[in-house]
Amino acid sequence: MDAYQCILTRRSIRNYRDVTVEKRLIDQLLRAGMHAPSARNTRPWHFVVIQDHAALARLAEIHPSGKMLKEAALAIAVCADEQRQPMEGYQALDCAATTQNILLAAHALGLGAVWLGIYPREERIEMLAAFLSLPAHIHPVSLISVGIPSVITPEVDRYDPSRVHYETW
Repeated sequence: MDAYQCILTRRSIRNYRDVTVEKRLIDQLLRAGMHAPSARNTRPWHFVVIQDHAALARLAEIHPSGKMLKEAALAIAVCADEQRQPMEGYQALDCAATTQNILLAAHALGLGAVWLGIYPREERIEMLAAFLSLPAHIHPVSLISVGIPSVITPEVDRYDPSRVHYETW
């Protein structure tokens, strides 16, 4: 699948088959994430891969939108390292870029994934930081649920020309 087609056909996948995702595919997701752009190329991200089914089930209970984690093969917590912050506020943007790279890579590899919001919700940041025992300088930004899709989601054309402006508003 070419990059453009991958972007246009990627969807949030919340239903998975009960199948393990191979480590080589997980490594490919992480590699794609680490190739995202970042402010001043600081690459402030760290990743926590959660594969333990009991831990995923607990996350499904404590994240308000995380029900699908019960069925997921794994979750990836994308975290920002405040010690690698070149300028205030860029970590969330950098981690958003890496999250999108992982979502696109998952789709290209035949996996299903969905972005679960953490940042900027303070209660979610605190919950996930405690759950993962993160050091004080590491902050969770997003959580990605990953698995083998149990359904094929149809393509939707989301292009809206009314949202496009040239030169000025």
